Amino acid sequence: MSSLSNQLAITEREEVARGIRLLLASPLISNRAAGEWFDLVRRRREPIRRWFDYYCGWTLIVEPRLGYARLVKVGAAADPSRPARRSRSGRTPFDRRRYVLLCLAAAELLAVPVTTIGLLADRISRASAVDPVVTGFDSASRAERMAFVDVLRLLESYGVLEVIDGVTESFVDTAAAKVLYRIDATLLLRLLAAPVGPSQLAVPAGEVALRFEELLGQITTERRYGRTADDGTDAVPASETQRNLWLRHSVFRRLIDDPVLYLADLSPEERAYISSPTGRRLLREAASQGGFILEDRADGMMFIDADGIATDSRFPDDASTAKVAALLLLDRLREPSATEQLEVEAAGLLARFPRWAKSYRDNDGTGQLVTDALAVLTGFGLVRVAGPLVYPLPAAARYAVGAARGAGPDAEEFLS
Repeated sequence: MSSLSNQLAITEREEVARGIRLLLASPLISNRAAGEWFDLVRRRREPIRRWFDYYCGWTLIVEPRLGYARLVKVGAAADPSRPARRSRSGRTPFDRRRYVLLCLAAAELLAVPVTTIGLLADRISRASAVDPVVTGFDSASRAERMAFVDVLRLLESYGVLEVIDGVTESFVDTAAAKVLYRIDATLLLRLLAAPVGPSQLAVPAGEVALRFEELLGQITTERRYGRTADDGTDAVPASETQRNLWLRHSVFRRLIDDPVLYLADLSPEERAYISSPTGRRLLREAASQGGFILEDRADGMMFIDADGIATDSRFPDDASTAKVAALLLLDRLREPSATEQLEVEAAGLLARFPRWAKSYRDNDGTGQLVTDALAVLTGFGLVRVAGPLVYPLPAAARYAVGAARGAGPDAEEFLS
């Protein structure tokens, strides 16, 4: 009996850890799109919910009857590096127009349980025509139809839209395409993760651009830490309880959600908290419960998922030319380097591997390849770009190549 109890406890601990990492990679899990994942989160929702609430202050909503689990993640800071992306065109980030259409579509979809792509396009066209700020939507334009389809495909991926009949992409070729959708309005309402709804600010449209940073701070303000909605500072709250809550959540949000956490990027209060006996204990406990390996070094720390579950993007990876180029250039970044020097290196790589990176072989291809590679490296916390110079950060040593620098991955194996 004791052996059975131990095995059940081990199984529960492993499933809780897996559920935590699945939600970090996919904060929205639906029964229709990922039934096995949803079932696991549904069964272990209470310990998973407690883990996210305690360490990060994030809310986990599980709706068994509606068939979805939603982790409402609030970032430690605004992060423009994680945009909505198109399902085609090489996962290109959404532009301003697509975000506008996304907001318009979301507003119109709340009104009906089912719709067609043509009816939705007409509703958006009428709504935008009477809005003095928004450019009118014209379904006669192919570019507009492509942007509209990108928005609908994003909502489909979230489970907000379910295609009953037809194919969404057919609208790109003709505005007369017939596509029928079922709408999950409850799930649509769950998509917004801002602690304060933008509509609560009641700011005139003409002031938004001028006060954007201030307004962004207001909709991400969490009052439980003792700050008011109009407090634009990062000051630690006066209450000791609120202060400790804010310190724990701010540190663990960055540690769990970012590739690497550098101590230099923390405030003095945060560094003191994470270095205290309580902070060290919580680090170990959070890693153990979440199924992570804690890598703790003098300059920073990482939560490593040996199973590769808790990430929506991997490095190194041959999934894109930019990631391969990033790894190749990183091997040459042993000290601060000028971007011009990296462009020379990139030109040498293009010459050495003539069948690789075909989309980067026009007149400005070398510069664009370096720009895209540096965006990858910056996103993974491996380099810092300051003006014309690129500085390798401590975590870059993990990907070192050559016997003298450790047994890292062979950067050129992706090209062989």
